[in-house]
Formats: sequence, C-alpha cells, structure tokens
Amino acid sequence: MDDARRPRADRAPTARAMTEDEARRVRELVHRARCVMLEPSCAKKAVMTAETHRWWFGDDDDATTTTSYAREDTENVVDDPVREISRVVDPGQTRRIGNGGTAQSRSAILHSLASIESWAMLLAWDAIQRFGVARNMPKEFYDDFVELAADEGRHFALLSRRLDECGVVRFGELEAHDGLWRTAKETAHSLEARLAVEHCVHEARGLDVLPQTIGKFRRNGDEASATLLETVIYPEEITHCASGLRWFKYLHAREVDGGDVGEEPETEESGVVKAFHEIVREYFHGALKPPFNDEARAKAGFTPVWYEPLATKVHAQ
Repeated sequence: MDDARRPRADRAPTARAMTEDEARRVRELVHRARCVMLEPSCAKKAVMTAETHRWWFGDDDDATTTTSYAREDTENVVDDPVREISRVVDPGQTRRIGNGGTAQSRSAILHSLASIESWAMLLAWDAIQRFGVARNMPKEFYDDFVELAADEGRHFALLSRRLDECGVVRFGELEAHDGLWRTAKETAHSLEARLAVEHCVHEARGLDVLPQTIGKFRRNGDEASATLLETVIYPEEITHCASGLRWFKYLHAREVDGGDVGEEPETEESGVVKAFHEIVREYFHGALKPPFNDEARAKAGFTPVWYEPLATKVHAQ
C-alpha cells in the first residue's frame, strides 16, 4: 500500500471542483461500485475491489483486470448487496465463539472477522455509490473510500486464506450476523449518520477490542493469526476511523459552518462535536462501552471529547 494515498487524520479535504475527466471517472467508479455490490461471491467482490483500486489510482493494465464490468442494471442505487452466504442470523442470536482455546474457537473468531471485513468492504462501496454524487463530494472522498474498500477487501481475503490454512472450516460454513448492514440501512438517508455510526463508533469499537483478540490467538499458539491482525489489520483500521471523522468534520464545516475545517482542537462544546453526539445518540442504540483504546483512537484523530460523553446513556425527559 502506498502510504502517500492512505487517509490521514491531519489531511484536510479541499472543495476544489472536479475536472470533466475526473467527473467522468467518478461515474465509471460508481458503476463499478454497483457491480461489486451486485456480485454474489464475497471472494469475487474482493477481486473486483482490488482491480478497481488499481484502475482508480492508475496502476491498472489489461493483464491485471479479469472482470467484465459490462452490466446494464447499475443506473440506480443498489439498496441491498447480493451475497451468496446464506447463514445470516440476527446480531443478538449468534453463538458464542469462545476465547480461542481450541482450533474450532480460533476458526470461529477468524470466520467472524472475515464476515465483518466483507461487510465493511461493501459499506465503503455503498458510501461511494449512494452518497458521493448526491452530496457533491470532492475527489479526495472517492480516493479515501476506494482505499478503504481495498483495505477491507484485502483483509477479507487474508482472513479467508488464514481460515483455509487452519483447516477447520471455510468462509461461509459458519453463521454470521449482518449487524453492520442493518446500521447501513438505518443511515441510508444521511452521510453524516453513516460516517458517525459506522466509522466513528463501530470501527472505533474494533480498535478497542482488537488487542484482546490478538492476545487470544497469541496465548493459544496461533502466532500467524496474531501477527496478521497486529501488523496489517489493526493499523489499517485506525486509518478507516480517521476517514470517517475527517469527512464528518468536512461536511459539518461545509454545510453548517460555511467554511473550511478549523485548526483549533475541538472541545465538548464545539459545534461539530455536539452535532456528532446528537447523531450518535439518535442512531446508535445504547451507550458506548469502555474501556476505550485511547492510544489508537488518538491516532485516528479522536480525542476523548468525541466519545467519553457517549459512554453515558441520555434518558429522554
């Protein structure tokens, strides 16, 4: 991955108008995003995502593209992605996957993580195909979310490969929940809500719990899985949280403040922080659960004023 392309918490987006060629490429990107969402195979979705990433950033050539994107049913927003995995259960009805003490438990954890990454890949494409043009987002928005989709697709492929190496189950053979997509449907009308809940709450929660997950694998002798999570997935998930926060701040500055994102550190009384708290309390069910991974959250640009007040449930008067 080219670090120069990677989303950074300290890189402010610009409001520069796109050129005609950039707008044409965005239309093709939206078409490709919808092709990915309509492809049934999660593995093929990941391949298409990697191909589109290379195409978008100019690294593509005919030898590296094996997919035809000649679909005619991509004019409208894809409201529900097609997935061949059928063992989907309600988030509250998933079976306990254990603490990693057995090969079966470790495989169940890997399967759960792979499922989450497959949904996260689709969430990135959904942001592009649903909100990008509709909200007149700048080119950097597409850069960030193509990068994010590619990361998530690669994470899914790596976790699926690791699952195969363990030899207990293959991806799709265990049940999985669709909690991330349920939240996506609840926030389908609002990019601000999508960014706040999916990227700044759910993905940040992943930063809180991933160190414990890494420990489960390491304590039980699965160093390969621990290293994959620790050196690849964990640091890249930080940048995904950073993207969500950056674009939430951008939209608030553009739509509410009428200017650029400010340079001053936010406080609990800052308008953008208060707006964030209001949206999370409206769309996220319950309070955030400490303990928080303050160090990882800080790397994503989250200071405690963004999340600590949300650890207390506000009751309606």
